[in-house]
Amino acid sequence: MSAGVSTQPRRREMAAAAAAAAATSGAGRCRPSKIGAGRRPPPARVRVAVRLRPFVDGTVGASDTPCVRGMDSCSLEIANWRNHQETLKYQFDAFYGERSTQQDIYAGSVQPILRHLLEGQNASVLAYGPTGAGKTHTMLGSPEQPGVIPRALMDLLQLTREEGAEGRPWALSVTMSYLEIYQEKVLDLLDSTSGDLVIREDCRGSILIPGLTQKPITSFADFERHFLPASRNRTVGATRLNQRSSRSHAVLLVKVDQRERLAPFRQREGKLYLIDLAGSEDNRRTGNKGLRLKESGAINASLFVLGKVVDALNQGLPRVPYRDSKLTRLLQDSLGGSAHSILIANIAPERHFYLDTVSALNFAARTKEVINRPFTNESLQPHVLGPVKLSQKELLGPPEAKRARGPEEEEIGSLEPMAASASASQKLSPLQKLSSMDPAMLERLLSLDRLLASQGSQGAPLLSTPKRERMVLIKTVEEKDLEIERLKMKQKELEAKVLAQKAEDSKEKENHCPTILRPLLHRTVTVAKPLKKAVVMPLQLIQEQAASPNAEIHILKNKGRKRKLESLDAPEPEEKAEDCWELQISPELLAHGRQKILDLLNEGSARDLRSLQRIGPKKAQLIVGWRELHGPFSQVEDLERVEGITGKQMESFLKANILGLAAGQRCGPS
Repeated sequence: MSAGVSTQPRRREMAAAAAAAAATSGAGRCRPSKIGAGRRPPPARVRVAVRLRPFVDGTVGASDTPCVRGMDSCSLEIANWRNHQETLKYQFDAFYGERSTQQDIYAGSVQPILRHLLEGQNASVLAYGPTGAGKTHTMLGSPEQPGVIPRALMDLLQLTREEGAEGRPWALSVTMSYLEIYQEKVLDLLDSTSGDLVIREDCRGSILIPGLTQKPITSFADFERHFLPASRNRTVGATRLNQRSSRSHAVLLVKVDQRERLAPFRQREGKLYLIDLAGSEDNRRTGNKGLRLKESGAINASLFVLGKVVDALNQGLPRVPYRDSKLTRLLQDSLGGSAHSILIANIAPERHFYLDTVSALNFAARTKEVINRPFTNESLQPHVLGPVKLSQKELLGPPEAKRARGPEEEEIGSLEPMAASASASQKLSPLQKLSSMDPAMLERLLSLDRLLASQGSQGAPLLSTPKRERMVLIKTVEEKDLEIERLKMKQKELEAKVLAQKAEDSKEKENHCPTILRPLLHRTVTVAKPLKKAVVMPLQLIQEQAASPNAEIHILKNKGRKRKLESLDAPEPEEKAEDCWELQISPELLAHGRQKILDLLNEGSARDLRSLQRIGPKKAQLIVGWRELHGPFSQVEDLERVEGITGKQMESFLKANILGLAAGQRCGPS
């Protein structure tokens, strides 16, 4: 029994060794074909560093002691607000106390991730913390103590110059972009005229911003020439806690492009995000009002979504709310994405910052558990191939080509195997025979074939397709050609329809006549007559004017369906023509009415102006506003500049209002 027990482990060891040997031998043969075949990149946890700023001048009291105390280079403790006899301890990747310098933080946490950019991977540095904790000082610094951004750019440009020198296999170029997220709007700081930009995602899952300005830089002087003016465009404001408080999230994007000088001409792209987050604010202590309160609400909302994203990643939820905020959408690569991320949590030692400090430490502790999966962003450069035009016989396989040959070509065909053996030494890709394929697909397949050839792949070439696959490709090409021809025919039909429509429109314009259309045959057409307007005069005014010997006033009478004009002095009614419906007004009455309207226009209020006919509330307000702007009206015709009415409309306006105003003046005393 003991022997059986002893031999069983021995057999397992031998089987495991044999399996390991087979896996080792097979891995060498199959390595080129298993590149990226369902293999996930290795995980990389988000690294968190905490920086404790010193006391600000003027805030240290007689009995004020710091609420945070560092224990070693990686841990700290803070008083427990529930029980003052206890302390809360936190463990992070690095802790920088009050005496730490800008160089200590940069060399200890930021500088090690710059090498990943030259490998075609992404990296992110985020400064997080409450307002007034020193985030902007950590990222920008001062001329005497430069922060993370100038130090990282200086070292990165030095690395690219060394790696991209002559004789090195890669050629490198660096570009920069600078933006801010202000009240959920993405604004380009390098181009202040651009509006709100959109955030997109490409086919590989990388975040990009179309329309964002990119400036090439080759030296630190180039960086300062673009960065310093753009930094002045960032939105800042004064609060009770900070005289220059950042009112937006600032993101500096540095992109490193690499191109291989020799075959297989690979290209890599690495991105560095340097992010200065706006601080969370308690409006009761900052005293924000108006615009500052609105800015604070937008900042706190985006930071709240950032906390939800971290919690969703730690809990493994199926949906991570990246799209709930522009900030989290932009940080999709940095948190749970494909970047090497560093979070620098800035905290303050003062006791009135205690709640903000505890909140920042709890967020940093949750962020430490987020897992990223960085990978190399590498692709092949499209190789320019000359157009190859081959006949259909060359595209067909040997049996099909034999049927298509003539008798003379069959005799010559016996010499083809010798020529084929001679041309096989050239090792040309069989895909060059499929020149009528889609150019983009052709480029990708040829690049993949060259890559496998350069890595020493054995066996048949990848693109030496047999007869069935070749026929499928030819059929696909023919279907595409038919589709293109169909679209061309459809386009020609549409163009013909447009030309015919234009010809019909031109004929209609030539045949158009402004006069009245002729009536149809055997049909009587009645043309609608324009409506005439009649003014009804007050009876008292008519009697007074009729008493004067030289007065001549016409009135309208209605007899059944016919209307006739009658004169008071005429013995018999005289029927007038239809064109004589307009009333004749005496010059004295017209002048008096004009003066009355002019006085009302210059002295009357909006309510008085509404008593005029054809003057509503809106026009009355326009007249009063014009009078206050340009002064009194010199004549009644100036009303045309206010209302924009024509001469005929002005004449009818005068006739409609003159009689009523004159009659009201005469009848008023009685």
